[in-house]
Amino acid sequence: MHTSVPPFALFAMNPVHLPELFPPPLLTRLQQLARVDPTLVAQDFSDPATAEALGRAEVLVTGWGCPHLGAEVLAAAPRLRAVLHAGGSVRHLVGEPFWERGLTLSSAVRANALPVAEYTLAAILLAGKDAFALRERFRAEHVYPAATEYATVGNLGRRVGLIGASRVGRRVLELLRPFELSVSLHDPYVDAAEAAELGAVPLGLDELLRTSDIVSVHAPDTPQTQHMLSRERLALIPDGGVLINTSRGALVDHTALTEELVNGRLSAILDVTDPEPLPADSPLYRLPNVFLTPHIAGSLGNELARLGGTVVTELERLTTGLPPAHPVHRAELAISA
Repeated sequence: MHTSVPPFALFAMNPVHLPELFPPPLLTRLQQLARVDPTLVAQDFSDPATAEALGRAEVLVTGWGCPHLGAEVLAAAPRLRAVLHAGGSVRHLVGEPFWERGLTLSSAVRANALPVAEYTLAAILLAGKDAFALRERFRAEHVYPAATEYATVGNLGRRVGLIGASRVGRRVLELLRPFELSVSLHDPYVDAAEAAELGAVPLGLDELLRTSDIVSVHAPDTPQTQHMLSRERLALIPDGGVLINTSRGALVDHTALTEELVNGRLSAILDVTDPEPLPADSPLYRLPNVFLTPHIAGSLGNELARLGGTVVTELERLTTGLPPAHPVHRAELAISA
Protein backbone atom coordinates (compact mmCIF):
# COMPACT_ATOMS: atom_id res chain seq x y z
CA MET A 1 0.00 0.00 0.00
CA HIS A 2 3.05 2.23 -0.28
CA THR A 3 1.98 5.45 -1.98
CA SER A 4 3.21 9.03 -2.26
CA VAL A 5 -0.38 10.30 -1.96
CA PRO A 6 -1.88 9.88 1.52
CA PRO A 7 -4.69 7.31 1.39
CA PHE A 8 -8.28 8.31 2.02
CA ALA A 9 -9.45 6.84 5.33
CA LEU A 10 -12.89 6.65 6.89
CA PHE A 11 -13.77 6.20 10.55
CA ALA A 12 -16.39 3.48 11.12
CA MET A 13 -17.50 3.15 14.75
CA ASN A 14 -19.78 4.65 17.35
CA PRO A 15 -18.73 8.35 17.28
CA VAL A 16 -18.66 8.51 21.07
CA HIS A 17 -15.48 6.44 21.05
CA LEU A 18 -13.54 8.55 18.56
CA PRO A 19 -12.13 11.19 20.98
CA GLU A 20 -11.26 8.47 23.49
CA LEU A 21 -9.39 6.34 20.97
CA PHE A 22 -7.79 9.26 19.16
CA PRO A 23 -7.11 12.19 21.51
CA PRO A 24 -5.66 15.28 19.78
CA PRO A 25 -1.99 14.18 19.51
CA LEU A 26 -2.96 10.84 17.97
CA LEU A 27 -5.56 12.39 15.68
CA THR A 28 -2.95 14.84 14.42
CA ARG A 29 -0.57 11.97 13.63
CA LEU A 30 -3.37 10.10 11.88
CA GLN A 31 -4.25 13.12 9.77
CA GLN A 32 -0.60 13.46 8.76
CA LEU A 33 -0.71 9.91 7.40
CA ALA A 34 -4.12 9.84 5.75
CA ARG A 35 -6.84 12.08 4.42
CA VAL A 36 -9.43 11.60 7.13
CA ASP A 37 -12.30 13.75 8.40
CA PRO A 38 -12.95 13.31 12.15
CA THR A 39 -16.42 14.84 11.73
CA LEU A 40 -17.44 12.02 9.39
CA VAL A 41 -17.85 8.78 11.33
CA ALA A 42 -19.79 5.92 9.79
CA GLN A 43 -22.23 3.93 11.86
CA ASP A 44 -24.63 3.26 9.02
CA PHE A 45 -23.12 2.88 5.56
CA SER A 46 -26.51 3.53 3.95
CA ASP A 47 -26.34 7.15 5.07
CA PRO A 48 -25.67 9.22 1.92
CA ALA A 49 -22.62 11.05 3.28
CA THR A 50 -20.92 7.94 4.60
CA ALA A 51 -21.92 5.91 1.54
CA GLU A 52 -20.11 8.40 -0.68
CA ALA A 53 -17.06 8.34 1.59
CA LEU A 54 -17.10 4.54 1.66
CA GLY A 55 -16.82 4.53 -2.12
CA ARG A 56 -13.57 6.52 -1.87
CA ALA A 57 -12.13 4.82 1.22
CA GLU A 58 -8.83 3.00 0.90
CA VAL A 59 -8.60 2.40 4.65
CA LEU A 60 -11.31 1.87 7.24
CA VAL A 61 -10.42 2.76 10.81
CA THR A 62 -12.94 0.74 12.77
CA GLY A 63 -13.94 0.46 16.40
CA TRP A 64 -16.81 -0.57 18.65
CA GLY A 65 -20.10 0.05 16.89
CA CYS A 66 -18.78 -0.51 13.37
CA PRO A 67 -21.35 -2.23 11.13
CA HIS A 68 -20.58 -5.71 9.80
CA LEU A 69 -18.40 -5.52 6.70
CA GLY A 70 -20.49 -7.87 4.59
CA ALA A 71 -20.67 -8.37 0.85
CA GLU A 72 -22.85 -5.30 0.19
CA VAL A 73 -20.60 -2.99 2.18
CA LEU A 74 -17.49 -4.32 0.47
CA ALA A 75 -19.08 -3.99 -2.96
CA ALA A 76 -19.66 -0.32 -2.17
CA ALA A 77 -15.97 0.09 -1.27
CA PRO A 78 -14.09 -0.81 -4.46
CA ARG A 79 -10.93 1.05 -3.43
CA LEU A 80 -10.69 -0.48 0.05
CA ARG A 81 -7.33 -2.06 0.84
CA ALA A 82 -7.11 -2.32 4.61
CA VAL A 83 -9.19 -2.35 7.80
CA LEU A 84 -7.43 -1.22 10.97
CA HIS A 85 -9.49 -2.11 14.02
CA ALA A 86 -9.04 -0.02 17.19
CA GLY A 87 -10.41 -2.82 19.35
CA GLY A 88 -9.95 -6.48 20.14
CA SER A 89 -12.10 -9.15 18.55
CA VAL A 90 -12.87 -8.89 14.84
CA ARG A 91 -14.93 -12.06 14.49
CA HIS A 92 -18.13 -10.00 14.35
CA LEU A 93 -16.65 -7.60 11.84
CA VAL A 94 -15.71 -9.68 8.79
CA GLY A 95 -16.83 -12.80 6.95
CA GLU A 96 -15.90 -14.79 3.86
CA PRO A 97 -16.43 -11.91 1.39
CA PHE A 98 -13.74 -9.96 3.21
CA TRP A 99 -11.17 -12.73 2.90
CA GLU A 100 -12.11 -13.38 -0.72
CA ARG A 101 -11.12 -9.80 -1.52
CA GLY A 102 -7.66 -10.38 -0.04
CA LEU A 103 -7.89 -7.33 2.17
CA THR A 104 -5.51 -6.52 5.01
CA LEU A 105 -6.92 -6.71 8.53
CA SER A 106 -5.20 -5.51 11.67
CA SER A 107 -6.43 -5.47 15.27
CA ALA A 108 -5.36 -3.80 18.50
CA VAL A 109 -6.12 -7.01 20.39
CA ARG A 110 -2.61 -7.19 21.85
CA ALA A 111 -2.91 -3.68 23.23
CA ASN A 112 -6.31 -4.49 24.70
CA ALA A 113 -4.88 -7.59 26.37
CA LEU A 114 -2.56 -5.53 28.58
CA PRO A 115 -5.11 -4.05 31.02
CA VAL A 116 -6.98 -7.37 31.20
CA ALA A 117 -3.77 -9.09 32.24
CA GLU A 118 -3.04 -6.37 34.79
CA TYR A 119 -6.51 -6.78 36.31
CA THR A 120 -5.95 -10.53 36.43
CA LEU A 121 -2.58 -10.21 38.14
CA ALA A 122 -4.10 -7.98 40.81
CA ALA A 123 -7.00 -10.38 41.26
CA ILE A 124 -4.69 -13.40 41.65
CA LEU A 125 -2.47 -11.74 44.24
CA LEU A 126 -5.38 -10.35 46.26
CA ALA A 127 -7.18 -13.69 46.11
CA GLY A 128 -4.06 -15.41 47.41
CA LYS A 129 -4.15 -13.10 50.44
CA ASP A 130 -7.89 -13.78 50.83
CA ALA A 131 -8.23 -10.00 50.73
CA PHE A 132 -11.83 -9.86 49.58
CA ALA A 133 -13.23 -12.23 52.21
CA LEU A 134 -11.14 -10.71 55.00
CA ARG A 135 -12.31 -7.23 54.02
CA GLU A 136 -15.94 -8.32 54.27
CA ARG A 137 -15.30 -9.87 57.66
CA PHE A 138 -13.42 -6.80 58.91
CA ARG A 139 -16.25 -4.52 57.81
CA ALA A 140 -18.77 -6.66 59.69
CA GLU A 141 -16.81 -7.42 62.91
CA HIS A 142 -14.36 -4.48 63.22
CA VAL A 143 -11.71 -6.76 64.76
CA TYR A 144 -8.62 -8.53 63.45
CA PRO A 145 -8.93 -12.31 63.07
CA ALA A 146 -6.76 -14.44 65.31
CA ALA A 147 -3.34 -15.25 63.88
CA THR A 148 -4.26 -18.92 63.64
CA GLU A 149 -6.99 -18.04 61.13
CA TYR A 150 -4.38 -16.92 58.59
CA ALA A 151 -2.89 -20.39 58.24
CA THR A 152 -4.11 -20.88 54.66
CA VAL A 153 -3.50 -17.29 53.52
CA GLY A 154 -0.55 -16.21 51.37
CA ASN A 155 0.95 -16.34 47.90
CA LEU A 156 4.09 -18.37 48.58
CA GLY A 157 3.64 -21.51 46.48
CA ARG A 158 -0.01 -20.72 45.75
CA ARG A 159 -1.26 -22.98 42.95
CA VAL A 160 -2.57 -20.92 40.04
CA GLY A 161 -4.13 -22.53 36.97
CA LEU A 162 -4.64 -20.59 33.74
CA ILE A 163 -7.08 -21.81 31.12
CA GLY A 164 -6.00 -20.55 27.71
CA ALA A 165 -2.70 -19.22 26.37
CA SER A 166 -4.46 -16.37 24.60
CA ARG A 167 -2.76 -13.00 24.28
CA VAL A 168 -4.16 -12.17 27.71
CA GLY A 169 -3.15 -15.54 29.11
CA ARG A 170 0.39 -15.19 27.82
CA ARG A 171 0.71 -11.71 29.28
CA VAL A 172 -0.59 -12.98 32.63
CA LEU A 173 2.04 -15.72 32.59
CA GLU A 174 4.70 -13.09 31.92
CA LEU A 175 3.46 -10.91 34.78
CA LEU A 176 3.41 -13.86 37.18
CA ARG A 177 7.07 -14.76 36.67
CA PRO A 178 8.51 -12.60 39.50
CA PHE A 179 6.25 -14.26 42.06
CA GLU A 180 6.84 -17.54 43.89
CA LEU A 181 3.71 -19.21 42.62
CA SER A 182 3.10 -22.67 41.20
CA VAL A 183 1.59 -22.00 37.77
CA SER A 184 -0.08 -24.51 35.45
CA LEU A 185 -1.65 -24.04 32.03
CA HIS A 186 -4.31 -25.76 29.98
CA ASP A 187 -4.42 -25.01 26.27
CA PRO A 188 -4.91 -27.73 23.64
CA TYR A 189 -2.83 -25.73 21.14
CA VAL A 190 0.24 -25.41 23.38
CA ASP A 191 2.68 -28.30 23.75
CA ALA A 192 4.85 -29.07 26.76
CA ALA A 193 7.92 -27.29 25.41
CA GLU A 194 6.05 -24.06 24.72
CA ALA A 195 4.30 -24.21 28.08
CA ALA A 196 7.68 -24.50 29.78
CA GLU A 197 8.92 -21.47 27.85
CA LEU A 198 5.87 -19.58 29.08
CA GLY A 199 6.69 -20.54 32.65
CA ALA A 200 3.89 -23.02 33.31
CA VAL A 201 3.33 -26.72 33.77
CA PRO A 202 0.99 -28.06 31.05
CA LEU A 203 -2.02 -29.95 32.38
CA GLY A 204 -5.27 -31.36 31.09
CA LEU A 205 -8.25 -29.26 32.06
CA ASP A 206 -9.61 -31.63 34.70
CA GLU A 207 -6.20 -32.06 36.32
CA LEU A 208 -5.64 -28.30 36.34
CA LEU A 209 -8.95 -27.77 38.10
CA ARG A 210 -8.21 -30.47 40.69
CA THR A 211 -4.81 -29.04 41.55
CA SER A 212 -5.36 -25.27 41.52
CA ASP A 213 -6.21 -22.96 44.39
CA ILE A 214 -6.96 -20.16 41.92
CA VAL A 215 -8.31 -20.76 38.41
CA SER A 216 -8.22 -17.93 35.87
CA VAL A 217 -10.08 -18.17 32.55
CA HIS A 218 -8.48 -16.79 29.36
CA ALA A 219 -9.90 -18.99 26.61
CA PRO A 220 -11.89 -17.54 23.68
CA ASP A 221 -15.66 -17.81 23.41
CA THR A 222 -16.20 -20.36 20.63
CA PRO A 223 -18.78 -23.13 20.18
CA GLN A 224 -16.19 -25.56 21.56
CA THR A 225 -15.52 -23.59 24.75
CA GLN A 226 -19.04 -22.59 25.79
CA HIS A 227 -19.77 -24.02 29.26
CA MET A 228 -16.36 -25.68 29.28
CA LEU A 229 -16.52 -25.09 33.04
CA SER A 230 -19.57 -27.25 33.52
CA ARG A 231 -21.16 -28.31 36.78
CA GLU A 232 -18.96 -31.40 36.83
CA ARG A 233 -15.78 -29.46 36.20
CA LEU A 234 -16.55 -26.74 38.73
CA ALA A 235 -16.95 -29.52 41.27
CA LEU A 236 -13.31 -30.50 40.65
CA ILE A 237 -11.96 -27.22 42.04
CA PRO A 238 -10.87 -27.81 45.65
CA ASP A 239 -12.96 -26.45 48.50
CA GLY A 240 -12.06 -22.82 49.11
CA GLY A 241 -10.88 -22.37 45.53
CA VAL A 242 -11.25 -19.11 43.62
CA LEU A 243 -12.47 -18.72 40.04
CA ILE A 244 -11.41 -15.59 38.12
CA ASN A 245 -13.12 -14.84 34.81
CA THR A 246 -12.07 -11.91 32.63
CA SER A 247 -12.80 -13.72 29.36
CA ARG A 248 -16.46 -14.37 28.59
CA GLY A 249 -19.29 -15.45 30.85
CA ALA A 250 -20.48 -18.14 28.42
CA LEU A 251 -17.43 -20.27 29.18
CA VAL A 252 -18.91 -21.04 32.61
CA ASP A 253 -22.18 -22.73 33.54
CA HIS A 254 -23.46 -19.82 35.61
CA THR A 255 -26.32 -21.77 37.15
CA ALA A 256 -23.84 -24.29 38.55
CA LEU A 257 -21.38 -21.56 39.53
CA THR A 258 -24.08 -19.65 41.38
CA GLU A 259 -24.91 -22.76 43.39
CA GLU A 260 -21.23 -23.25 44.30
CA LEU A 261 -20.98 -19.61 45.38
CA VAL A 262 -24.24 -19.56 47.33
CA ASN A 263 -23.22 -22.60 49.36
CA GLY A 264 -19.84 -20.98 49.98
CA ARG A 265 -17.67 -23.79 48.67
CA LEU A 266 -15.97 -21.54 46.11
CA SER A 267 -15.27 -17.84 45.72
CA ALA A 268 -15.17 -15.87 42.50
CA ILE A 269 -13.80 -12.69 40.95
CA LEU A 270 -15.99 -12.03 37.93
CA ASP A 271 -15.58 -9.22 35.43
CA VAL A 272 -17.82 -11.05 32.94
CA THR A 273 -20.98 -13.05 33.49
CA ASP A 274 -23.70 -14.87 31.58
CA PRO A 275 -25.97 -13.04 31.00
CA GLU A 276 -24.26 -9.69 31.10
CA PRO A 277 -25.21 -7.87 33.22
CA LEU A 278 -26.78 -10.34 35.62
CA PRO A 279 -30.46 -9.97 36.53
CA ALA A 280 -31.09 -7.53 39.36
CA ASP A 281 -32.16 -10.36 41.68
CA SER A 282 -28.98 -12.41 41.19
CA PRO A 283 -27.47 -13.39 44.55
CA LEU A 284 -24.00 -12.77 43.11
CA TYR A 285 -24.45 -9.04 43.71
CA ARG A 286 -24.75 -9.62 47.45
CA LEU A 287 -22.55 -12.62 48.25
CA PRO A 288 -19.49 -11.80 50.38
CA ASN A 289 -17.43 -14.41 48.49
CA VAL A 290 -18.05 -12.80 45.09
CA PHE A 291 -16.14 -9.79 43.79
CA LEU A 292 -18.16 -8.58 40.81
CA THR A 293 -17.07 -5.80 38.44
CA PRO A 294 -18.92 -4.36 35.40
CA HIS A 295 -16.69 -5.60 32.55
CA ILE A 296 -13.87 -3.16 33.34
CA ALA A 297 -10.79 -5.35 32.82
CA GLY A 298 -10.39 -4.34 29.17
CA SER A 299 -9.32 -0.93 27.96
CA LEU A 300 -11.13 1.97 29.60
CA GLY A 301 -10.51 5.68 30.05
CA ASN A 302 -6.95 6.68 29.26
CA GLU A 303 -6.12 3.11 28.23
CA LEU A 304 -8.20 3.54 25.06
CA ALA A 305 -5.54 5.78 23.54
CA ARG A 306 -3.26 2.73 23.47
CA LEU A 307 -5.67 1.13 20.99
CA GLY A 308 -5.74 4.25 18.82
CA GLY A 309 -1.96 4.41 18.99
CA THR A 310 -1.78 0.87 17.64
CA VAL A 311 -3.88 1.91 14.63
CA VAL A 312 -1.69 4.94 13.94
CA THR A 313 1.44 2.79 14.06
CA GLU A 314 -0.13 0.25 11.70
CA LEU A 315 -1.07 3.02 9.26
CA GLU A 316 2.50 4.32 9.39
CA ARG A 317 3.72 0.87 8.41
CA LEU A 318 1.22 0.44 5.60
CA THR A 319 1.94 3.82 4.05
CA THR A 320 5.66 3.03 3.96
CA GLY A 321 5.19 -0.37 2.38
CA LEU A 322 5.62 -2.48 5.51
CA PRO A 323 3.20 -5.25 6.51
CA PRO A 324 1.07 -4.71 9.62
CA ALA A 325 2.67 -5.58 12.94
CA HIS A 326 -0.59 -7.02 14.26
CA PRO A 327 -2.29 -8.76 11.34
CA VAL A 328 -5.36 -10.94 11.68
CA HIS A 329 -5.46 -14.06 9.53
CA ARG A 330 -8.56 -16.00 8.59
CA ALA A 331 -7.22 -19.31 9.95
CA GLU A 332 -6.82 -17.98 13.49
CA LEU A 333 -10.38 -16.67 13.85
CA ALA A 334 -11.79 -20.13 14.57
CA ILE A 335 -9.73 -20.39 17.76
CA SER A 336 -9.63 -16.74 18.84
CA ALA A 337 -11.97 -14.45 20.71
